[in-house]
Amino acid sequence: MATQRYSVTPHPIETLLTWVKSGEIAIPEIQRPFVWDATKVRNLLDSLYHGYPVGYLIAWRNPTVRLKDGTTSAGKRILIDGQQRVTALMAALLGQEVVDKDYRTKRIRIAFNPLEGKFEVSNPAIQKDATWIADIAEIFSPEVGLIGVMDDYLARNPEADRKHISGILQRLWQITNNHVGVIELAEDLDIETVTEIFIRVNSAGAQLSQADFVMSKIAADERYGGNQLRKAIDYFCHLAIAPEAMPRIEKNDTAFVQTEYFQKMRWLRNVNDDLYDPSYTDMLRVAFTSEFGRGKLQDLVALLSGRNFETRAYEEEIAEESFARLKAGVFNFMSQTHFDRLTMILRSAGFVTSKLIRSKSAINFAYIMYLRGRVENVDAAELERLVRRWYVMSVLRGRYAGSAESAFDYDIRQIEMNGLENYANAVIQTELSEDYWTALLPQQFNSSSSTTPAFLVYKAAQVKLGDLGFLSRDITVRDLLLNRSDVHHVFPRDYLKKQGLTASRYNQVANFVIAQSEINIAIGNTAPEVYFAELAEQCSGGARKYGGITDMGEMRQNLETNCLPIDLLDGRVPTFDDFLEERRHLMAAKIRQFFEIL
Repeated sequence: MATQRYSVTPHPIETLLTWVKSGEIAIPEIQRPFVWDATKVRNLLDSLYHGYPVGYLIAWRNPTVRLKDGTTSAGKRILIDGQQRVTALMAALLGQEVVDKDYRTKRIRIAFNPLEGKFEVSNPAIQKDATWIADIAEIFSPEVGLIGVMDDYLARNPEADRKHISGILQRLWQITNNHVGVIELAEDLDIETVTEIFIRVNSAGAQLSQADFVMSKIAADERYGGNQLRKAIDYFCHLAIAPEAMPRIEKNDTAFVQTEYFQKMRWLRNVNDDLYDPSYTDMLRVAFTSEFGRGKLQDLVALLSGRNFETRAYEEEIAEESFARLKAGVFNFMSQTHFDRLTMILRSAGFVTSKLIRSKSAINFAYIMYLRGRVENVDAAELERLVRRWYVMSVLRGRYAGSAESAFDYDIRQIEMNGLENYANAVIQTELSEDYWTALLPQQFNSSSSTTPAFLVYKAAQVKLGDLGFLSRDITVRDLLLNRSDVHHVFPRDYLKKQGLTASRYNQVANFVIAQSEINIAIGNTAPEVYFAELAEQCSGGARKYGGITDMGEMRQNLETNCLPIDLLDGRVPTFDDFLEERRHLMAAKIRQFFEIL
């Protein structure tokens, strides 16, 4: 018979709210943006008022930790499912402010009409309407309370039946006596089991990630400053995307502004760079893997709980050390010097816009390599070269496209054993062999997705090599990607559609070139044999129809740098399939040329 690894106990809402206020239950999301809109809060209260079920809460107790003095401390419960519901109740019933997605603090006021038994989000019209109680939090407040609200309401509505109104408001006041089931998970469960239980109980909810568990562990800690660390991670990731939120944070969270964390992120105030906008998952992975030499976040959850992997016991010293090391990793991640150097390295490899970035995991490991290289005192120029080459290799080979966490764990452990330079150079040589360049890479261009990794790297290669746009005399691919460009079909789309080709055929990336909009428009659906003949005439004194190139040498050079067969200008236009096959090899050769100078 299987051992039950959880308990299910109904608790009154009043008890749950008391536990949260006293810290008996930790709500990891309480300091994070409240994502529910006010109508969902209203609907939750309406369900409680009518006695409908509102779902289970799931709590996971931290393991009992052996303290330094030899005594033990029982772990506190962490609410891993139900944060939004409990936060909504604290906001609506207790009048607590919440933090919205723009890091503004605000009150959510829910109004109630006793005559209709109806809830609504409070608004100016309701506040002026005597038949509404504009904010039900007053009923639950010690200052006003049920009697005070009832007396005020009857004074504003003298025709109302006192007994009826009293009964209705009593019913509203008693919703805190409604029971909610709390599933408490055993402290010795692993993350995979907890995740499985979460999914089975709450199939409609968002799936928990390993990073969610880490953030829950961090937020629930007050002894080692985890609550501030959690806030630092959230704020940094938000400010990296929306630096305009900094004045609001400075105004609304004056205590955090005084911390060393905030001092280390002040530089984000004037940043308008979206090349790398990390999520909290990205930040945790980089900070943990670079600092601990491990890649699996479930190990971080265990370490922050104080787990001794040898004895399987939980010890305060390990928890304390783990929080200190994670803090150091987060500081390294947030460093302006490190962050700027990473984005500079990416740009120096031709990845000048976020449109060329598809794999956040590849950037994360590039950042890990950079931070590890600094620890190993790798020469600065050599480290930059190594990170550039590793990033391009990992994108081309899809190294982190599947199970990124397992790949991170394997790579960082190999780096620990063999050293960064030895391991990275060996992997690059193996992954990008002669067979890869001549056989495998050309086949990666057999795709109709404009975000296929090989095509993104191809565009970065054109940037790095300073290539001009298709048929452009002065405008570079870099200029076009950073401003406005069109992906032009060498064999025009409408021309191929009329021949009965489907989108997956005419949108092959080997049929794409980067061009100015006006050039793309001028060519339109003209047959390739026609417009290439006109380009040849344009270079022999004929009418200038497409772009500004009038010299045949320049024209041949432009086609060559855009990986197009130069004999197109001589009237030798192959079949579409033959053209695609030839161009795939030319594009692969371009990437190889680019990689060799990284």
